[in-house]
Amino acid sequence: MQTRSQTRSQQSTNSALFQVDIDFDGASEAWKSNKKSTGNGCYKYVCQKITKSGTCCKRESLANSEFCKMHNAK
Repeated sequence: MQTRSQTRSQQSTNSALFQVDIDFDGASEAWKSNKKSTGNGCYKYVCQKITKSGTCCKRESLANSEFCKMHNAK
């Protein structure tokens, strides 16, 4: 049976084996790229149609669609 100190030293050597490098800021920006904040940490999906000016539509998208009411018909 291992004592607590033996267990701790074993865990510290195991954690050195794995290196995790995650860019949480970049992941957050990518996740928010097709959403609009509605406040209190809530978000709604926005239309992904590119307009004539070259920007996204930014209207609220329909359920189970990536386009708004206007662009879903086309």
